[in-house]
Amino acid sequence: MTALPAAAPLSQPFFQHAFLAGTAIAVACGLVGYFLVLRAQVFTGDALNHVAFTGAMAALAFGADLRLGLFAATVAMALLFGALGRRARPDDVVIGSVFSWILGLGAFFITLYTTSRSTTDATAGVSVLFGSVFGISAAGAIVAASVAAGVVLLVVLIARPLLFATLDEAVAAARGVPVRLLGYGFLALAGISAAEATQAVGSLLLLGLLAAPAGAAIRLTDRPYRALALSAALAALEMWTGLFTAYTVPKIPPSFAIMAVATAVYAATFLIRRPAPGPRTRTAVPTGT
Repeated sequence: MTALPAAAPLSQPFFQHAFLAGTAIAVACGLVGYFLVLRAQVFTGDALNHVAFTGAMAALAFGADLRLGLFAATVAMALLFGALGRRARPDDVVIGSVFSWILGLGAFFITLYTTSRSTTDATAGVSVLFGSVFGISAAGAIVAASVAAGVVLLVVLIARPLLFATLDEAVAAARGVPVRLLGYGFLALAGISAAEATQAVGSLLLLGLLAAPAGAAIRLTDRPYRALALSAALAALEMWTGLFTAYTVPKIPPSFAIMAVATAVYAATFLIRRPAPGPRTRTAVPTGT
């Protein structure tokens, strides 16, 4: 097979749609993922990748739009974890049983969808599990980019008080920061980001897009705002690299290419030795005002 010219991908409408939606989704996941890692809420992201599939399949089974079920399920699960707080961390047996049951419920909804709708087409389930970024339409790309841009804007607006509440919750509450409300708002944004990320990398891999760039950024710098920006930048670069790789080598699924790059970048950070931080006379903690 002859090599494709470098400019060819961006001249293809399907690639333009994937590039637009993928970039916006990656930046949103990079920002949200940073706070998920910093707040030790990666477990929430793990729960979202299970419920995203089931929510989408439930929507199809009952004749609703797939995206409606995707967003409703992920946001509801995120808010549930916010309400449960520390109680949302049961033992491993409970975690494994509940998550397996959720995936099994998704399989049930696929069967219900194919039988009640008189169709044998179960490709929707495959696209939810593994992503279909190259299949996003022009309208879908605009919607995805708009939603992701809204998430980015909101994360930027709440970044300062959220960082304060993350670093010292008690002091933030004493300073008048609405810690609990802020936590709910952030988890809702995490649910929306997970629903959007499902389109790009699928529900099985969305945790990687949320966690890998953020984990790499935190390993590369201990400055919060620099790490936040770096997480978003790494997520976007990994998305671009994965898309171009999948276009150049059609046998490679884009979701695999994206996550392979993200994993490689995170692994590479273990080879980088940061200089030991110098002595500090005063630790700056952002205020809520």
